[in-house]
Amino acid sequence: MSSIVLAITGASALQLGERSIQILLENCRSVDLILSKGAYEVAKSERNINIPVEPKAQADYWRTKLGVKSGKLTCYRWNDHSASIASGSHKTRGMLIVPCSMGTLGRIASGFSLDLIERCADVHLKENRPLIISPRESPLNLIHIENIKRLATAGALIVPPIPAWYTNPQTIEDIIDFIVVRLFDSLGEDLNYIKRWEGPDK
Repeated sequence: MSSIVLAITGASALQLGERSIQILLENCRSVDLILSKGAYEVAKSERNINIPVEPKAQADYWRTKLGVKSGKLTCYRWNDHSASIASGSHKTRGMLIVPCSMGTLGRIASGFSLDLIERCADVHLKENRPLIISPRESPLNLIHIENIKRLATAGALIVPPIPAWYTNPQTIEDIIDFIVVRLFDSLGEDLNYIKRWEGPDK
């Protein structure tokens, strides 16, 4: 099975990316993981955690932290433009950027690839593969909106991390799971971690 490219940028909400890794691996998926340079800084400032930059050490870090042995996890440096996933000839299932900063979103919308995340997003657009972008910003200014429109027109699916309350969430983890599973619904991944709407109770 082709891999899913998962990118985490320097927007607030690292927990969404972290849970995405865990759920995919628990379901025996193959994950190509990229953290932007800013993501490491956010992890340190918001969570007081130091994520290893070296790919093998980072893969071991996530396995230990998330307590999951299944699935396949390959980590990449944000500036590794020679990575297999930087080429359109390398097959993938799709790509998800969660959370996505407005800087990353804007550069992708402009076709301006400074790092591996932006290059991979460009590849998914040009190869007409699923690209799911979950922007974490509020309020949105007109430039943000125009960049979102440009990406949507180019074929990306914009899925903001918005929770639902009909599930009657009891914990932050419930809210995170709902957001993450709905993101992967957009890739056709059936991950049954949430209560889905079945109509009003009779």
